[in-house]
Amino acid sequence: MDSKSALRQALIAQRVIPVLWLASAELTALAIACLREAGFAMVEITMTTPDAIDLLKNTENAGAGTVLDLETARRCLDAGAQFLVSPCLVPGMAKLAHEAGRLALIGGFTPGEILAAHREGADIVKLFPASTGGLTLETFRDYLAAADRERAVRQARRFPR
Repeated sequence: MDSKSALRQALIAQRVIPVLWLASAELTALAIACLREAGFAMVEITMTTPDAIDLLKNTENAGAGTVLDLETARRCLDAGAQFLVSPCLVPGMAKLAHEAGRLALIGGFTPGEILAAHREGADIVKLFPASTGGLTLETFRDYLAAADRERAVRQARRFPR
């Protein structure tokens, strides 16, 4: 298995990727340390976090979130991001990530957006809308059950690019 496939499998196996968008780099670094201690190998640092690029340089097994343009994508890859996440289609982002041996996670809401992300080369299509409140203890089990159902459907059907 190549490193890109191994990374994709690691993301899927983790099931939940913490998305960090905190008010400071210091709080984000502290949150990452706590998440590592709790067993999360992978985290996503959003570009809305202050000093996000520097955080990526100093954090192993981290991806870059809220990547909205190719220049930011390049900077994130240069900083060591293992995967790029965009809430929308950024033309060329998947190709850029793949050329660097990294993953592209592209968001979509409508069937057309999901298909466009898939055709663009998304390694994983992130389905939106995501709850703005995030997961809670009350919704966590339902989330994991839905993720298992989605994975079963995805494995049962293969769509051509």
